[in-house]
Amino acid sequence: MTPAGHQQPSQHAPELRAAARHLGRRRFLTVTGAAAALAFATNLPTAGVAAAAELDAAKITENPFTLGVASGDPQATSVLLWTRLAPTPYQADSGLPPERVTVRWELAHDERFRHIVRRGAAIAHPEFHHSVHVEVGHLDSDRIFYYRFRAGSWVSETGRTRTAPSSRARVDELTLAAVSCQAYHEGYFTAYGHLAEDDVDVVFHVGDYLYEYAVSSVGGARNYTDRVLPDLFNRETITLEDYRLRYALYKTDPDLRAAHAAHPFVVTWDDHEIENNYADDIPENSVPQEEFLLRRAAGYRAYWENLPLRRPQRPAGPDMQLYRRLNWGRLAQFDILDTRQYRSDQAYGDGADVPGPESDDPSRTITGATQERWLLDGWRASKALWNVVPQQVTFSQRKLDLNEAAKMSMDAWDGYRASRGRVLAGAKAAGVDNLMVLTGDVHVGYAFDIKDDFDDTASRTLGTEIVTTSVTSGRDGAEKPANWDTYTRANPHLKFYNGRRGYTTVRLGRESARADFKTVVAVTTPGAPITTAAAFVTEVGDQGLKPV
Repeated sequence: MTPAGHQQPSQHAPELRAAARHLGRRRFLTVTGAAAALAFATNLPTAGVAAAAELDAAKITENPFTLGVASGDPQATSVLLWTRLAPTPYQADSGLPPERVTVRWELAHDERFRHIVRRGAAIAHPEFHHSVHVEVGHLDSDRIFYYRFRAGSWVSETGRTRTAPSSRARVDELTLAAVSCQAYHEGYFTAYGHLAEDDVDVVFHVGDYLYEYAVSSVGGARNYTDRVLPDLFNRETITLEDYRLRYALYKTDPDLRAAHAAHPFVVTWDDHEIENNYADDIPENSVPQEEFLLRRAAGYRAYWENLPLRRPQRPAGPDMQLYRRLNWGRLAQFDILDTRQYRSDQAYGDGADVPGPESDDPSRTITGATQERWLLDGWRASKALWNVVPQQVTFSQRKLDLNEAAKMSMDAWDGYRASRGRVLAGAKAAGVDNLMVLTGDVHVGYAFDIKDDFDDTASRTLGTEIVTTSVTSGRDGAEKPANWDTYTRANPHLKFYNGRRGYTTVRLGRESARADFKTVVAVTTPGAPITTAAAFVTEVGDQGLKPV
């Protein structure tokens, strides 16, 4: 990002966004951003419109379910089931011709599929890289289900999912897991293997599911000795083909596959699903805006193809509405945010700086005006005991040094303080008494009290922020990072700080919530055990984190 004279966000360049929506499929697979592509592109086919021939699934000679199965966004009467056919996942075409394939699915009450509740067929379209998103409705609420797919003679592994309680149900308890930041080249997904065995109702992934950076033939820090990765991964993701192949690499990981099969996921992105620290249509580096919009369109399309998302989240070129709302009876309302796609450019560059007039400009936003209104309106209408906000970057104030005018991250909410102020004012006006923010991004675990005035320790605590550490990003990390003393002294509302890898669970109850920070000692070697580094509770009606 340019520190001064930064570009304006994309609402000032609608013609570029429109052009990126009309990028031809063949060029979309290969273009690296040439501006000429915008002038000559034709419509990208959408599933059901293109005249692809049908492939007889009986002719598929290798297992097409190499990327596993997944489910997502549980609702009271419906589930979303996902898979993608890829007999040879490390090839651009995944080992299938550009023909549609009929995939059959089954949903049952039991793992052996003796009591099948629903079954049907879906089309895996080549335009969506043979991915399948099945929305199964008219189900009983608050119920566990098992599912699987068939293509020809091949049967997928079995997944486990569930519906949410009805909107009027009195629910006593919900246990969620929060995960983020899983750079393949930084280590093994050991945390996911443990999460697959954990007893949670739903998993929230709050960003950086994918990293755009090159992955070497030995898998980076994984340092494989028993396999060699193809050279096609040893480059930064730019094109649609690049992003699709990178998802294939990630989703062949057995621990990630196990976690997806075990639990429904609710996902939102941060920056690395496209490019580090991008802001709306403004790239990290000085490339033409039209080039970046083509890249963003490619990344957004591959994201939808490879994750368990419902139809309203399907992208249109470089645009994709990812913010959405889910409810868990009257216990919890989840407002899933997107703080990347609509934000103003970072003030003073995208690193650390002392906040000033630019970062405090009330016209600047991290959510965009429409999403901000949606969030505040949702709080005013909420009947939930807990209002939980899964989102990307650190929400609470985080001073990075002990100077009177301390530096803060301009990429986090500290770089958008007016935006944060409006959100907190909206929470108070709506009478939100039990606010919890779920965050990722920073590759460490934090527990914050959200203060009415972060510089006044005696001010009212408005809620809590649980920052989950990374799955792998940052490699092994340290229990007590080198800046631990500085950060804890500079931020008295910071109640916990740990630099190991892992995930976090939160049990929401009618009287309190408990957060458990679970870590592993190493990700550069596989198989590390999981331990609970710390646990905290916050009481209903009396926010503030207390150690257990």
